[in-house]
Amino acid sequence: MTQNLVDDEQFNSWILGRTPANRWGTVQDLAGPAVWLASSGSDFVNGQTIFIDGGMTVVV
Repeated sequence: MTQNLVDDEQFNSWILGRTPANRWGTVQDLAGPAVWLASSGSDFVNGQTIFIDGGMTVVV
């Protein structure tokens, strides 16, 4: 759904410049947090927002 945005050089440059990870996110970036949330390691986690955004919310 974001392919047109990736192909837009100006927007792509803006995203990369604002994201500390300096790249777009991938589906694989969701795997670690999803596995952790499904495991007993997150049993005591409640009502949290987990940002998987390469650090973009830090610069907002």
